[in-house]
Amino acid sequence: MEQKLIISNTMVMSITHCCLATTTSTEGTFVYKDPEQPIALRVKDLLSRMTLEEKIGQMTQIEREVSNSSVIQRYHIGSILSGGGSVPAPKATPELWDNMIDDFQRAALNTRLGIPLLYGIDAVHGNNNVYRATIFPHNVGLGATRDPILVEKIGAATALEVRATGIQYAFAPCVAVCRDPRWGRCYESYSEDPEVVRTMTTIIDGLQGRAPAGWKGPYVQSSNKVAACAKHFVGDGGTRMGINENDTVISYDGLVSIHMRPYFDAVTRGVSSIMASYSSWNGVKMHANRFLLTDVLKGQLGFKGFIISDWQGIDRITSPPDANYTFSILAGIHAGIDMVMVPYMYEQFISNLTYEVKNGNIPMSRIDDAVARILQVKFETGLFEHPYANKELKSFIGQQAHRSLAREAVRKSLVLLKNGKNGGSQLLPLNRDAKKVLVVGAHANDIGLQCGGWTISWHGKAGNTTHGTTILEGIKEAMGDSSEIVYAARPDKDFAKGRGFEYAIVVIGESPYSETQGDNQNLTIPSQGIEILENTCRAVKCLVILISGRPLVVEPYLQYVDAFVSAWLPGTEGNGIADVVFGDYDFVGKLPRTWFRSVAQLPLNIGDKHYDPLFPFGFGLKMGLEKHK
Repeated sequence: MEQKLIISNTMVMSITHCCLATTTSTEGTFVYKDPEQPIALRVKDLLSRMTLEEKIGQMTQIEREVSNSSVIQRYHIGSILSGGGSVPAPKATPELWDNMIDDFQRAALNTRLGIPLLYGIDAVHGNNNVYRATIFPHNVGLGATRDPILVEKIGAATALEVRATGIQYAFAPCVAVCRDPRWGRCYESYSEDPEVVRTMTTIIDGLQGRAPAGWKGPYVQSSNKVAACAKHFVGDGGTRMGINENDTVISYDGLVSIHMRPYFDAVTRGVSSIMASYSSWNGVKMHANRFLLTDVLKGQLGFKGFIISDWQGIDRITSPPDANYTFSILAGIHAGIDMVMVPYMYEQFISNLTYEVKNGNIPMSRIDDAVARILQVKFETGLFEHPYANKELKSFIGQQAHRSLAREAVRKSLVLLKNGKNGGSQLLPLNRDAKKVLVVGAHANDIGLQCGGWTISWHGKAGNTTHGTTILEGIKEAMGDSSEIVYAARPDKDFAKGRGFEYAIVVIGESPYSETQGDNQNLTIPSQGIEILENTCRAVKCLVILISGRPLVVEPYLQYVDAFVSAWLPGTEGNGIADVVFGDYDFVGKLPRTWFRSVAQLPLNIGDKHYDPLFPFGFGLKMGLEKHK
């Protein structure tokens, strides 16, 4: 297959810095320690002072669980991360996070050259590992808003809540273009349409600050911002049958026009890092794909930040993983990976990589390129001047302004798919003065279920996992004390019959999941949810609110439903749903994904030749509130 390079005039501009030949500043300090010097010169000076061991340490990212002062100093570790659910203690306070990371940082600063650590975390819908942090809707819901300005504000709020815990690096945003909802990470994608995903890269501006026009390198505006990471390069949303980490079989032109487009914008916005995908492209693992990582991303797109592997990403170059670790290291580093998320077997990684360099199998120029990119991001992030946590930021965790922003995002993400049964009158907006209403379904009163995966723990879980407002609490607040609200998480078959309910609100959906655990070839509503829907909606007028990370099979049940709303995975601010269904705001959300009739149609995306959806991409009704006022 012919491999063509893409060239964009806006992508080939370079950052120009004045470079001096001196190694000390006018004050007599080392150049790399002088914040008045250009970053390019500081990188060059520091790189010239480093041993091979120190360089390889900068390329090594290890898990918090295996990190301590001795390890950091002995191996010159350059980066630490918290994997999903890796926390200093259950319900850890911002102070506990700050102190832990400051301890790690103190160890790094006490090494020979004093290079600060870069600490990373999966802040994919808020600082979601941290108890009481604001949890925003997952990306699929944000894609429904079609509101890039809102998404930029969410990025800025997330950056503050991440920095409030001493963390400087967020593994976000995911700019995958999910083409098959069977994929367990589809909710991390803004849309099946690359144009929608491209417009949502404004979140990078929120996380990092807006890069000046024409800027071409990594850019982090201030110590209140974080280094961002666009992921996963490239094609992760297009794997066969939506199977996580599978093969994306597509031409190069298709890869560019669908899956690579958001990265053009990410690079232009100065994204600090890009994460390689576990998936393959036409049989070649992305972690070993030099053509795409080096020739295209670093070469033609002009990306100047660093490429980071995914969790144990180089291990998975072989099948089974770790079948030949030496080969994996050679393949990954030669392909262009700069920082390796090891995350546990750091001694083996460092030993093997050192051996391969010393024996000439990996040139020093490749190591220097990787380390220079990492150091540039550390300088851009302000770590050398502000290495420790800013204790004054702790009040930003879950602050009311951020929760109000999340509530707005919930309102704008809701998509109204039906309002009126069999041509009858509309049910929405609901009567907030109804004497007696029924609310059913566990999802109505469960923060964990409405937040989904990547919330406090890796896969998420049901229960009061963090602080927030459930959908039921929002309903009670909207209706007030004059109405009787009866709630049943799992009602029996005849619960709704003959009890004088004016209407019912049925809240059902998926259980939390992430990554491969979420791969689903059936995409059916869990059976208990179907039973609740059928039993309730046959007995009383009903609004069904679906909590899910993707469209599910709903056509067989729509006949029973008076109104149907897709609420995606709304996060901690469930009162945003009540704001809309009771008519304080109208629906504005539009489907970011095609809603299929049956899984036999999948993959089904806008523009396909045989396009026969239940609800097309971009569909979304309004209540017409002007008629009700």
